[in-house]
Amino acid sequence: MMKRFIVAALAASLSLATATMAFAQDTGKVGIVVKIGGIPWFNAMEAGIKEQGQKLGVDASMIGPTSADPALQVRAIEDLIAQGVKVIGVVPNDAKVLEPVLSKAKEKGIIVITHESPGQKGADWDFELASSTGFGEAHAKLLAEKMGGKGEYAVFVGSLTVPLHNAWADAAIAYLKKNYPDMKLVGDRYGVAEDVDKSRSTALDLISAHPDLKGFLAFGSQGPIGAGRAIEERRKVGKIFVLGPFSPGQGQKLLNADAISGGFMWNPKQAGEVFVTLSQKLMKGEQIKDGEQIEGLGTIHPDFEKHNIIVDQLVPINKNTVADLAAMGL
Repeated sequence: MMKRFIVAALAASLSLATATMAFAQDTGKVGIVVKIGGIPWFNAMEAGIKEQGQKLGVDASMIGPTSADPALQVRAIEDLIAQGVKVIGVVPNDAKVLEPVLSKAKEKGIIVITHESPGQKGADWDFELASSTGFGEAHAKLLAEKMGGKGEYAVFVGSLTVPLHNAWADAAIAYLKKNYPDMKLVGDRYGVAEDVDKSRSTALDLISAHPDLKGFLAFGSQGPIGAGRAIEERRKVGKIFVLGPFSPGQGQKLLNADAISGGFMWNPKQAGEVFVTLSQKLMKGEQIKDGEQIEGLGTIHPDFEKHNIIVDQLVPINKNTVADLAAMGL
């Protein structure tokens, strides 16, 4: 009788250990490195990461560097590798600079997920809530409408090394060149749109240098804010139009004062949730499949060659929507 009890106890212990090992294989820490900490866009993303982590039982956290410096992102990713996390998520400042450290993470068996960096080398998957062409062209059409299809305009991006911002700019500029030949681009583009002060000072300089300037197309959440403030300072409201994605709570007053004329965004909180959802799925060893439904993304049709999951979920930011969006903490 005692023998049978011992055998049964050993079997139960073995079963529990096996289950624990299996559980350990599909769980683990998730660290998500964003471009910069402390700004509304990434604060909202962090809220999504935390809430979805609690909902799914995933230990997920966000790391926000003190400035939009690619070297700081590399350092944060190195720290996560040393901690032995299971998944690293990144919103890159410089896709090229991150390639070696992301490859190092993959060599260590860490899953890598990126956002705002389609085709990122060293990533298992990149996801986007807006296609680069659709996002760029939507802003270009709105700018053309505000400017009456003619005049000079300038383009801001987060930096000249952020792939997605520059892809949006490429799409917008190409659309305007083809459809609105009387709209002229000033310079090429300016890498200032992750910094309010740089965006503001650059806008002020451009307004002084180009008396016929009628528009700013600012890709990067701080770009419209800085340019909008410059428009107010120079009393150019209604004469120069600022378009681009921005955090509604941060830009609501500028929008209602017509210093910003509007834009489109996706929900950064939703992007944070998707980081966690995909992390859990991939930690479990589940494959990404064409036509499947994934929470936060809807029905997906992945590019398996480039490892991109791209959907279009544009949210307009205007006087009719901004208050509700700001109330959501965005």
